[in-house]
Amino acid sequence: MISGKGLYLSKFKKYSLTILFLLCIVHSALSQRNKEEPPPLRERLFFGGSFGLQFGTITDIEFSPVAGFWLLPRLAFAAGPNFRYYKFLDSKTNIYGGKGYLQLVVVQNISNILPIGGNIGIFLHLENEFLSLESSFWKNPPYVSERFYVNTVLTGPGISQQIGRRSSMNFAVLWALNDSRYSVYSNPEIRIIFHF
Repeated sequence: MISGKGLYLSKFKKYSLTILFLLCIVHSALSQRNKEEPPPLRERLFFGGSFGLQFGTITDIEFSPVAGFWLLPRLAFAAGPNFRYYKFLDSKTNIYGGKGYLQLVVVQNISNILPIGGNIGIFLHLENEFLSLESSFWKNPPYVSERFYVNTVLTGPGISQQIGRRSSMNFAVLWALNDSRYSVYSNPEIRIIFHF
């Protein structure tokens, strides 16, 4: 059993990490101000997302497309819907909602620092997701309505590997900052995301 003080310290650590991440974003945004003309809008847009499949005792199929925009050369914002079909033994559910995230590129090309070759970047990811869950699937749902909503904040680091002139494959390790017994994620959540 977690004491009140232990619970407070756990939440304090999570919120401190979020504040540190936001401070990094603000610092990066302020340090990137310059008088150069920004690239045209079509060069700042990107599309992508993730797709997941798992079959066996647990069947989990997820489709999560995104559309994004580079706000600054190292700061991107993206948003999109999230659809998920989940089945465990004879119980099944449909989960849907939406998400938005910020991605801050900390290192654009690690080969400029370490001579390892390739074009690998390092980024920080902050995501807010809002999902609709079926009450009948979950034990002791918080409401008596047919569906209820869960908000999850995820954050963590990642690496990005370019696979073309304007495309990349990203690998991220994300942790849910808010504890919820209705979370659909393990901690950490490991994702492979494509951007085009």
